[in-house]
Amino acid sequence: MSRNIIITGAGGNLGSAVVEKFKREGYHIIALLHPGKNLEVEEADDSYEVDVTDEKAVAEFIKEYHLQYGEVDAMAFLVGGFAMGGIADTRQEDLEKMLNLNFFSAFHLVKGFMPIMKKQDKGTFLFVGARPALQNEDAREALAYALSKKMLISLAEIVGEETKNTPIRSHVFVPSIIDTPPNREAMPDDDFSKWVRPDEIAEAMHYAVNTHSLQNMTFKLYGQV
Repeated sequence: MSRNIIITGAGGNLGSAVVEKFKREGYHIIALLHPGKNLEVEEADDSYEVDVTDEKAVAEFIKEYHLQYGEVDAMAFLVGGFAMGGIADTRQEDLEKMLNLNFFSAFHLVKGFMPIMKKQDKGTFLFVGARPALQNEDAREALAYALSKKMLISLAEIVGEETKNTPIRSHVFVPSIIDTPPNREAMPDDDFSKWVRPDEIAEAMHYAVNTHSLQNMTFKLYGQV
């Protein structure tokens, strides 16, 4: 019987590493890609173009998924975005953009798949937080980003409370700077060897999914930064 994992943002730098790891470990990969960007994930078994920030689009996908696959073993929420700006520079539209990308992109799927996981009595949610959401000194210059990630981490914790004493688990992965081409371009003078590699996050996610004694953990992947 195949093990199904849904991966949002599967075409991104972190997404590619997570797809590769779970594919190598024998999972059936269902990749969710943003509509209209013509992205392809060669290692995915199935791909769907879904705007995960759109509640109705997600609801339609969930109906389709339930008919096609039935059960789901894990879900990795990798869609996200970053923006600089302190209190004085942050507008409502900045907050709304970050909330859409970093919070609602996971919330709609959690809401829709929670009943499925409860019915099947298993499943793992994998959330990606950010260090500024845990350390306020890092949040000062990226307020909208930090607040949206704080909400995401709170969602993961509430999900963990709701599914307490069940086989359903909710894990959060909190990286510092991820070693990706865009980050290297933005910070060319930094020491990239101190950053967190996408494959290290992917390894941690696979470990969390397959170590059933771990219940609702927060993994801090700070590298040497």
